[in-house]
Amino acid sequence: MLANVGSLDRVARVVIGLVLIALAFLGVIGVWGYIGVVPVVTAALGFCPLYTVLGIRTCPAPRD
Repeated sequence: MLANVGSLDRVARVVIGLVLIALAFLGVIGVWGYIGVVPVVTAALGFCPLYTVLGIRTCPAPRD
């Protein structure tokens, strides 16, 4: 599993994910807000399966 999520992308995913989780926890947007776990997990892993399918890479290329 090769990292394909860059630093700025990771920060954005954590912020968006935590906001969604908080809104769900507070009952503002319902249980669908817990989908915010997905961006938090992909940020923690540095890998997004959807990026692999779409051929997207937001992190620097690995050096040989």
